[in-house]
Amino acid sequence: QVQLVESGGDLVQPGGSLRLSCAASGFIVSMYTMSWYRRAPGKERELVAAISALGGSTNYADSVKGRFTISRDNAKNTVYLQMNSVKPDDTAVYYCNAVRSPVIAPYWGQGTQVTVSS
Repeated sequence: QVQLVESGGDLVQPGGSLRLSCAASGFIVSMYTMSWYRRAPGKERELVAAISALGGSTNYADSVKGRFTISRDNAKNTVYLQMNSVKPDDTAVYYCNAVRSPVIAPYWGQGTQVTVSS
């Protein structure tokens, strides 16, 4: 059974840090590009960061470049999103995503809530 389970969401003050984790199971994680998406209230879902299957390539939304870092540990089947210098605009539900091919439906987690507020 395929599962992506996000954790680490919390209430954090502006300027603070948070680390999200995504534990994957039921598929060969090292063969998948892993990504973090987010959906803020009243907004469309957007790609936050992505990391290639072996971790050699990453890309980020302009809004988080220099503040967020995506990483993965294939031995632990886990992907991380380190969030630094968070802003109120980072408030959203964050989702983990796994994709192997454009013609195969991706896997999604259930999401974890991040709220940035003083």
